[in-house]
Amino acid sequence: MDDLIVSTDKDRLDIEFIFNFLHNEARWCKGIPRDLVEKSIENSLCFGAYIGSKQVGFARMVTDYATFGNLVDVFVAEELRGKGISRVILETVNDHPELQGLRRITLATSDKQKLYEKFGYTELARPEIFMEKFDPLVYS
Repeated sequence: MDDLIVSTDKDRLDIEFIFNFLHNEARWCKGIPRDLVEKSIENSLCFGAYIGSKQVGFARMVTDYATFGNLVDVFVAEELRGKGISRVILETVNDHPELQGLRRITLATSDKQKLYEKFGYTELARPEIFMEKFDPLVYS
């Protein structure tokens, strides 16, 4: 995709596109309210993928820019999946200067392990030290 651009410029983000996907399609946060999507964008390093002026993908990194990051909300518009857009987004995330030297970057995925492995992600080295507080019905 020669005309694909990935940018961290939040002014370019199509909030409606992002909200519609996360609220209506994403398994991990279906039903999320718009105000929470906006707040999450405000407080994260965001990566928008664009063909021309149209946003076609998204990812965001929740990070302190010093020691850790959590990669979340990675998606590509359904009609453009399988064209390498997610690969370009993840390359841009991996190469971002403010994310170099982090001790740990985490992510959760139920079905894209093979994709993330290409970018250095592995199963937890020590899963016994990780815990979570999880409320799957929080947006219901």
